[in-house]
Amino acid sequence: MKPINEVRSVLTPLDHKNVDTDQIISKEFLKRIERTGFGKYLFYHWRYNADGSVNEKFVLNDERFKDSTILVAHDNFGCGSSREHAPWAILDYGFQVVIAPSFADIFHNNCFKNGILPIRLSVGEVEELLAKGKAAPYALEVNLEQQTVRGEDGKTYSFTIDPYYKQMLLNGWDEISLTFQYEEHIAAYEQQHA
Repeated sequence: MKPINEVRSVLTPLDHKNVDTDQIISKEFLKRIERTGFGKYLFYHWRYNADGSVNEKFVLNDERFKDSTILVAHDNFGCGSSREHAPWAILDYGFQVVIAPSFADIFHNNCFKNGILPIRLSVGEVEELLAKGKAAPYALEVNLEQQTVRGEDGKTYSFTIDPYYKQMLLNGWDEISLTFQYEEHIAAYEQQHA
């Protein structure tokens, strides 16, 4: 995984509540065995009309947000089934940070395990960010070390994060990488109990 500390980007305002994992990555795209290639299917049924044409009204099809790496949405983001494909699709599309008032627990944990920073802000703070992002492209600077989200107008929001997950993201570790940090201790234990 790539380490995350500072992420600077225009935010993508996804003005939806209760976005479930089937909306994030629909079931017909779950047949792939790799972790990559899911980005093109992110929010597929919202991005495209039934005839396959581009839905010009959907935010991901707005050129102003083309290179955005920060997604902002309403509460209960990632609800529904526990498919790990959902964070794979978000990351493969290019988002490194997802900001919402609340997340489904399994989705929240899967974000950390796949190198995405999920940030919980209050409902009021998220609604403020969504309003700014919908009015005009609005840039944010996320600083994981300082646990802050700073808007281009200087408004700063603070967030909390479990120290374990913070360390993993700052170092770009997954759980296997974390285990290797204790390789000497594991080898010593194995030698004692051989």
